[in-house]
Amino acid sequence: MNERIKKLRKDLKLTQQEFADALNIKRGAVANYEIGRNAPIDAVVSLICKTFNVNEEWLRSGAGDMFLELPEEDEEAAYVSELLEDSDNDLYKLIKEIMHTYHDLTPKSKEVIRDFSAALRENIKKGS
Repeated sequence: MNERIKKLRKDLKLTQQEFADALNIKRGAVANYEIGRNAPIDAVVSLICKTFNVNEEWLRSGAGDMFLELPEEDEEAAYVSELLEDSDNDLYKLIKEIMHTYHDLTPKSKEVIRDFSAALRENIKKGS
């Protein structure tokens, strides 16, 4: 698994520190996973998969694709994110901060945000 964690991080173009920050773990833990000194506990494996949309079977055994297939809406969001990531602008920084903040919310707060977003989307459709 250590080589796959390293490959994932490199494919995501993240430093060990950036990878660790995204998972809210220490950089040293990432380094230890990558060199095979320690194996991540199940909770960390699940967190890696959830955070980076990684196929857990691939991460654990190497079988299958590295990433899970995204629903169409998520694919569009990922595409926009890639476009924005290439440029060092304030809009990208804002979107990234919104995503990090959302990730840290409680499940109930996330539900409220999703409900609000769905209502906003419907209102926009009605106005078009």
